[in-house]
Amino acid sequence: MLYHSTNNPSHQVDLKEAILRSLPPDNGLYMPDTLPVLDSSFWQIWRELSFQEIGIAVADAFFGEDVPPQALVDIVEGTLSFDAPLVTLGPGDHILELFHGPTLAFKDFGARFMARLMAWLTRDDDRELTVLVATSGDTGGAVASAFHNVPGTRVIILYPQGKVSGLQEKQLTALGGNITALEIQGTFDDCQALVKSAFLDRELAETLNLTSANSINLARLVPQSFYYIHAARQLPEGVKPTFVIPSGNFGNLTAGLLAMQLGLPVEHFVAATNKNDVVPEFLRSGQYNPRPSVPTISNAMDVGAPSNFVRMQALFGGSWDAMKSRISGMTFTDDQTRAAIRTVKALHQYEIDPHGAVGWLAAQKWRASHPTSPTITLETAHPAKFPDVMENELGPNSIEIPARLAILAQREKVATLLPADKAAFRDWLVSFK
Repeated sequence: MLYHSTNNPSHQVDLKEAILRSLPPDNGLYMPDTLPVLDSSFWQIWRELSFQEIGIAVADAFFGEDVPPQALVDIVEGTLSFDAPLVTLGPGDHILELFHGPTLAFKDFGARFMARLMAWLTRDDDRELTVLVATSGDTGGAVASAFHNVPGTRVIILYPQGKVSGLQEKQLTALGGNITALEIQGTFDDCQALVKSAFLDRELAETLNLTSANSINLARLVPQSFYYIHAARQLPEGVKPTFVIPSGNFGNLTAGLLAMQLGLPVEHFVAATNKNDVVPEFLRSGQYNPRPSVPTISNAMDVGAPSNFVRMQALFGGSWDAMKSRISGMTFTDDQTRAAIRTVKALHQYEIDPHGAVGWLAAQKWRASHPTSPTITLETAHPAKFPDVMENELGPNSIEIPARLAILAQREKVATLLPADKAAFRDWLVSFK
């Protein structure tokens, strides 16, 4: 299959180029030339399939022309070594838990798949691969875990100073080995701009053999579509869910749109955001106005210029009317988010993290006007990753920290402080050994 730039459909590359180079030279994003659709034979049996079998079918639809069947099976089974269970809080109110992976966040699905696909694509290469990633919280930890001590790779993670939780920061900075952390004096949008600047410097990208692990990379999005199908099949037959997605860079929502494109019956999508409401504003007004992000307690969603917006536009043929007919946007404050954490605990004895709480608020609002429309809210991270917020709302020691996270708390943070300056970042990359 060929892949084209969202900025220039005539710019086409093969799978290896699209995944390993990540970003087209015109600063667009890669999309498949032909969006796959799963055939009727899959949809006749999809509810009886395992999570892994769903993943294999989807991966084959996207990558089967280029990756042999057994390699795809190995990649998917190595990725999906943990579940994504659906939890019911009340009638029509469902939570999809995506935090059962090694770093307790939904990013584990994409990062693990991408690491395995890249390993297959570079199986005959003798050059070291430099994985460059910007994070607003969970992406960096998932990528660090997925690539930690993988031969032939080194990972550079950029994160905004003071804008990730303490345990998130340890996941980025305390592994050592082939993982290097850069603490950027700016926002996530600054980190993302620095990463893009490196890829657009084609000489630098080639010299360092750069690849991206952000959701600008298509290999991050495809595996996230697995769990939309897996979640929907856990509802009664004939029930079409409305997916409610806590949204920042909008990769997760884009993955849901890809699942719908594959043929998944979906009633609607709700993009739930914090004060960084660029996309909900677009859905209301038709005007897209990216702006600097503002910090919130749902920090992984603090994105003011979401990269995947251009993919969303491409999937709807650039039509605002078509997009708003399938996606609604809602935004909530930190005070509302804090109250939701307390309410969910009081009503359902369920501990929901600040990002899931934004999603839960949106789900309640949606069902208030669509009472027959069941919602599946994506719970994207374990609440233990946000101990300060959770303990402020639920009390001291209210959240049990899983051992694989607690062990990092005692490790030393190792990070290099850099300004949000493209020239300084380029100089650092050139000198990095």
